[in-house]
Amino acid sequence: MEKMGIFDKAKELGERVNESVSAFSSDEVIANTVIKAVEKQEKVNAILKARGCNYRVADIDLGMGIPPTVTFGVRRVDEPAEKEPAENGAMTSPVPEESAL
Repeated sequence: MEKMGIFDKAKELGERVNESVSAFSSDEVIANTVIKAVEKQEKVNAILKARGCNYRVADIDLGMGIPPTVTFGVRRVDEPAEKEPAENGAMTSPVPEESAL
């Protein structure tokens, strides 16, 4: 009798997993997940920019597994100060400041 209870519990758990996967794969849930992930990306990028960091969240991957996952890819951005045009139109690099070490 006890074994039957274990099989019933396993079946019930399997049904719950199927329901979770079906619920996550609905168009509305996926759209909401994308919106939330992009909002997070924009907030993090604003913080990174404000802190003078040369990296930004550039990629977002959504995994429809159990549990669902959101993965952010980070990329280095160009530094505008390194590509300032000179008066004659040539590209120059800024002169490094002396360090106070």
